[in-house]
Amino acid sequence: MITEGIINLNKPRDMTSHRCVQIMRRLLGVKRVGHTGTLDPQTSGVLPICIGSTTRVMEYLDLDFKKYRAEMTLGLVTETQDIWGEVIVDKRNELGSYNITPETIKEVFNSYDGIIEQIPPKFSAIRVNGRRLYEYARSGEFVEIKKRNVFIKEIVINEIDMDAYKISFDVECSKGTYVRAICNDIGEALGCGGVMSSLIRLASGVFKIEDAVSLDDLNVMDFDEIRKHLKSADYPLIHFGKAIIVEHERADWFVNGGHIALNEVFIEREPKYASEEPLFEIRREYKKAYNLYVQKDGEDVFLGVAFYNDKYKKLVADKVFYRSI
Repeated sequence: MITEGIINLNKPRDMTSHRCVQIMRRLLGVKRVGHTGTLDPQTSGVLPICIGSTTRVMEYLDLDFKKYRAEMTLGLVTETQDIWGEVIVDKRNELGSYNITPETIKEVFNSYDGIIEQIPPKFSAIRVNGRRLYEYARSGEFVEIKKRNVFIKEIVINEIDMDAYKISFDVECSKGTYVRAICNDIGEALGCGGVMSSLIRLASGVFKIEDAVSLDDLNVMDFDEIRKHLKSADYPLIHFGKAIIVEHERADWFVNGGHIALNEVFIEREPKYASEEPLFEIRREYKKAYNLYVQKDGEDVFLGVAFYNDKYKKLVADKVFYRSI
């Protein structure tokens, strides 16, 4: 039986992220299963699935960048900002009169760099006053959707098809960025409207699509084969420092709630944002976050995540994952 770990799932199109979780629960015989970030049903690609106690790392993955390959179609505006929604405006037969050129398209794309303001789509899973936005939209209720800042690390045009008025592009962005909204806003900037017509998530943090495994493949594997695809809880926590507790007795102390002084650990790696300014707003504690380990039988055993506390001048456990030293 498999009780913990992370599987880099290649989510198929036309399936909800929640349905993927349900299938994984049945497949593994484990109730505690979650995903690290919803993909729309029509979107395929990387969907890390956390199992058992490993679900507790999910909140730490807010630091991860996501990478997508998208296609947008000009001349359309829909309720959902993608090609599958109800059409509000269709200007596809008029696009020849808009004087849209590859140069004007590139100029608009070049403005999507760094921190940008974005209004999330009304058909999205964001909660407002305890309800999801899509619930308000489906019931015809109005709710104010506030702008929010997201970070675009890179956006690159792959192809512009002026005959079909389609644009293929890759974008690497912070958590919470809606590619549908990018397509909608670019369409507005060009004056003709635009919708997302295809989306694949290529990466989510350290998880890449070339390493992802499909549900079909998992379905024919036994537990030993599935274990080969499992990653440990600390695998995606690359932004945190790495500290190894020198004495085993102090490791016992730590996993039972004790604080650890810096002279009791060997620091192998400092936190990424200890000396580097983050590109977008992060939790203050992440600048002093460490993955704590103890050596056992020649291997580093991951104990948990600790934040350095300025008041106590010690490492204080935030979450413990391994209690039997």
